[in-house]
Amino acid sequence: MNSTVENSILKQNNYTKLRYSDENANAIVVESFPALGTLTALRFIEWVQANPEGVISLPTGKTPEHFIKEVKRFLNNWAQREIQKELEKSGINPANKPSLKQLHFVQIDEFYPINPYHHNSFYYYINKYYLEEFGISTEKALLINGEKIGIPKGYNMDKIWGDMPVDLSLRHRSPKNTWENLQRDCIYRIDQWCSEYEEKIRQLGGIGFFLGGIGPDGHIGFNMRGSDHFSTTRLTEINYETQAASASDLGGIEVARKRLVITIGLATITYNPQCTAIIIAAGEAKAKIVKQAIAQRTNNLYPATALHKLDNCRFYLTQGAAKYLQQRQLEILKKADSLSSQQIEKIVINLSLEKNKEIGQLTKADFQSHPEGQILLNKSKKSPDKLSQLVKKSLENKIVKGMQVLRNKRFLHTEPHHDDIMLGYLPYVVRAIREHSNYHHFVTLTSGFTAVTNQYMLKILKKMKKALQTGLFDRLNQSDYFNPDDFHFRDRDIWKYLDGVASNNKSTKDEGMMRRMLRNLISIFDERDLHVIKARVDELINYFETQYAGNKDLPHIQKLKGYCREWESSCLWGYFGWNTASVDHLRLGFYSGEIFNEEPTINRDVKPILELLHRIKPDVVTVVFDPEASGPDTHYKVLQAIAEALKIYQAETQNNNIEVIGYRNVWYRFHPAEANLLVPVSLNMLSLMHNSFINTYLSQKAASFPSYEYPGTFSRLAQKIQVEQYEHLKTCLGKTFFFDHESALIRATRGLVYIKQMSTSEFFHFSRELKKKAENIEVKES
Repeated sequence: MNSTVENSILKQNNYTKLRYSDENANAIVVESFPALGTLTALRFIEWVQANPEGVISLPTGKTPEHFIKEVKRFLNNWAQREIQKELEKSGINPANKPSLKQLHFVQIDEFYPINPYHHNSFYYYINKYYLEEFGISTEKALLINGEKIGIPKGYNMDKIWGDMPVDLSLRHRSPKNTWENLQRDCIYRIDQWCSEYEEKIRQLGGIGFFLGGIGPDGHIGFNMRGSDHFSTTRLTEINYETQAASASDLGGIEVARKRLVITIGLATITYNPQCTAIIIAAGEAKAKIVKQAIAQRTNNLYPATALHKLDNCRFYLTQGAAKYLQQRQLEILKKADSLSSQQIEKIVINLSLEKNKEIGQLTKADFQSHPEGQILLNKSKKSPDKLSQLVKKSLENKIVKGMQVLRNKRFLHTEPHHDDIMLGYLPYVVRAIREHSNYHHFVTLTSGFTAVTNQYMLKILKKMKKALQTGLFDRLNQSDYFNPDDFHFRDRDIWKYLDGVASNNKSTKDEGMMRRMLRNLISIFDERDLHVIKARVDELINYFETQYAGNKDLPHIQKLKGYCREWESSCLWGYFGWNTASVDHLRLGFYSGEIFNEEPTINRDVKPILELLHRIKPDVVTVVFDPEASGPDTHYKVLQAIAEALKIYQAETQNNNIEVIGYRNVWYRFHPAEANLLVPVSLNMLSLMHNSFINTYLSQKAASFPSYEYPGTFSRLAQKIQVEQYEHLKTCLGKTFFFDHESALIRATRGLVYIKQMSTSEFFHFSRELKKKAENIEVKES
């Protein structure tokens, strides 16, 4: 039976049912990530009204951000007229304000070992965001506190495990020494605790309301791909995808690899047959795993399919996450009065890739055998040959356009993080740089300090200490080389480092890097006396040796880490001859290092971009161009801040001729139909991208925060994506298009970059639509 909230949301989103013929679970699709939070919050409130003393289990991390905000918005403003109207519209009785105090709370999972009072533990998160902010009683909460699980008196987790991973083979092998014997006993006691935790949940009648996200491998809780659907609470290992997804929480993949997890099992969730189990997923990055979770029959490879047995199992999705649910997409196409050229291209390209045939060789039978192909033939009234020729010609024109180089233009290249431009569209940048009539300016909008590990900083600071001890910089310091206002000498740091890259001389590279590090320390501590700086370096070394990975750093530490990222970006553009005057770092204030970043404001975040626009007077502005308000939220927030700044700049200057170039990188991909420039990438360019990445982005060389898709550097992942995109177009257009083309550039192509060229009005329309979908995300005045 549908809830009144679900019935209301279905109606509002023009859906008539929860499940389609190709699905094995019920799902509701909404426009955006924030709308997902609103739906989930309303359903939760509705459930609590009916079950004021029920058992709930709620997720951690970024996934429930909007759920948490919306629950607080409704409950804290319950008596307000607008809130009452919103509740009534969703079928909730506003006369019955629910109290969360009597609910029983069950923690889903936790890393092990981890200090429960560290800010990156789930125990800390639950106490802060659920028990404290929701007002749920701690006495009614079943929590996973590792310090109280299996540790003998007189010991703690650090003393038992140190920095070594927990060895689960001790469950079934003989200990080699007294210490291993102690560790084995701890594992046995943890196993016993897990059984008792499971029993406590079942004594409560099981979980009544379960809310969870879905991991990159499909994990629910920490029940990963391959988990037994009859699994219960346990201590277990995690796979690479889960380690990579957890790296940002734990301070790097190096830490994540050493962590196990304690998690409730799939059978724990499904024990109560009346359980309302909701899985929320936002963004296109989740679309493939969402399709498997909903469309597949019960299978251990897809943990979420264990929930199908529950009558109240639901998947709440954004449009992006529902992208591969075929019958839903077909219904959208059927309802359309006509198909856009982009929709036509997408259908024909998908058909070509599915059939593994060149577009020009697709037959009427191919179109008729494909559900979207049938709709295309019916709606377009064009023959298969005509449709194929139109799409083939369009793709060829996009590649030709991607070969062309703009001239006499002023480019403002923007990026949320310091390597977004490189990973997104470096081949286009390099080609535009080689046209010397163009001017290029590069700006990074955030500090990026969260991407720098403590271990990397420790390594650099120990080098700094050695350099200071040997007096390497005494003469330079006396000559005013480190004057913070002298940009000429800042450039000399970069040229020194790049000389070392060119000569493959490690000591020269280190000297260039240490010059900049010393300059950064002088700036942060406002101190030129090198004896004082030595003491500061010792303090910093002690800080990084004693801080736990993943902890929120002090402001001056954040600044120092951010300076390291800025140095890397400056070195990259120095590769191509652009000096400090052509590189800016705005460090927008919304980027705070908190788990939930603030929203952009006009004065704090938009104004610096506006000032830069006035200074650079660009003809072309590039911007990371993500499809919906999900994924890296920094991308969305930067896009909105740039859009606001451009609107104001355009109004103030009456310049309506600015061109916007949207790009995506390793987090999102354009479909070839969505992009209008397909930029050829040669082997030489792929080599340049990787070599420049590993020689400049040194803090990222170890891939401490990798993608779950690829266990290596982002430059290699970007290469993988660009090559895959080339392979797709080679299927669509045929090998001969590339191999026998009259242009050497096309014959040399082994990768493709997809970008979208647009006018400011088109860009503003996109940003408005994105903001309209994200109803409770606004660029605020302050």
